[in-house]
Amino acid sequence: MKLNILTALNNERANRRAAVVVTHVDSGEQRLVKGADVFHDPLRDFIEKHLRSGKSGMEETPAGKVFLTVYVPPPKLVITGAVHISQALAPIAKLLGYDVVIVDPRTAFATQDRFPEVTVIAQWPDEALPPLNVDRYTAFVALTHDPKIDDPALLHALSKDCFYIGALGSRKTHGRRVERLKAQGISDDAIARIHAPIGLDIGAVSPPEIAVSIMAEITARLRQSPEKEA
Repeated sequence: MKLNILTALNNERANRRAAVVVTHVDSGEQRLVKGADVFHDPLRDFIEKHLRSGKSGMEETPAGKVFLTVYVPPPKLVITGAVHISQALAPIAKLLGYDVVIVDPRTAFATQDRFPEVTVIAQWPDEALPPLNVDRYTAFVALTHDPKIDDPALLHALSKDCFYIGALGSRKTHGRRVERLKAQGISDDAIARIHAPIGLDIGAVSPPEIAVSIMAEITARLRQSPEKEA
């Protein structure tokens, strides 16, 4: 790999931005495609497929056979609410390769004993969230049912480019949430980014089942193309 490509690649990785190195098999020629530039690339469809899967591989393209080496930041899951659902959700997310962070100011709930092997921050969202650098490879879920915690957390998530935002609660509960967010100046388009009620509709009842439905919806949002998801 040429030094200029390696330098640019390392810069993208250091800033948690996706990139793909395209190697033309016949000539050995390489070029770097930054995540922000994929839309305008002639190999867009092939590159987007590999970015969604997070896996490198060979492709036969109109430009010839190429090998796409994919560099995608590890996904992050930020959970507000150190609740029973979170206790089931955190280990599932860890198993799937997510860096998990629990945020809840209630120190009786936000303890390392209840959430082993994940980062636990016993602070209010307006203090805890800004240093976490929520980005487009972050999934964000609000699970407390407490507007004093969930609403500021959702406001922060909506100001970022995270790929998934979900909030616990019935349609009636979400309706009240929508009114509160609108009162804070949040647009209808922004509010539409929130998956609520959270999770795929699989008839989940128990906290572990709800956790499975949430993680399934997050996975679909991460891996599927927008057309398939719609």
